[in-house]
Amino acid sequence: MTGDPALVAFMGGALSIGFLAVGLHFLKFWRRTGDALFLAFAAGFALLAINQAVPVLFGVADENLSGVYLLRLAGFLLIIGAILRKNMRRS
Repeated sequence: MTGDPALVAFMGGALSIGFLAVGLHFLKFWRRTGDALFLAFAAGFALLAINQAVPVLFGVADENLSGVYLLRLAGFLLIIGAILRKNMRRS
C-alpha cells in the first residue's frame, strides 16, 4: 500500500484490532459450545491480525515480496479446512 506512512500504520492497526475482536468473539463461542470450528475461526482471525501487524511493525514495504502474505494464506486455509472437516463429519 502506498501513501502516508502514518495512515498506513493506523489502518494496519485498526484492521489488526478488528481481526482480534472477531477472533475473541469466536473464542467466546468455542468456550460455550466446545466446537472446534469456532476455535479454528478464532485462530484463523488471529493469523489475519498478525498478517496486518507484521508489515507495520517490521517496516515491510511490499508484503507481496516478503512472504508476509503466507500468514494470510495460513489463516484462510485453517478456516476452510475447519469448514470442510465440519461438513464431512455430517455426511
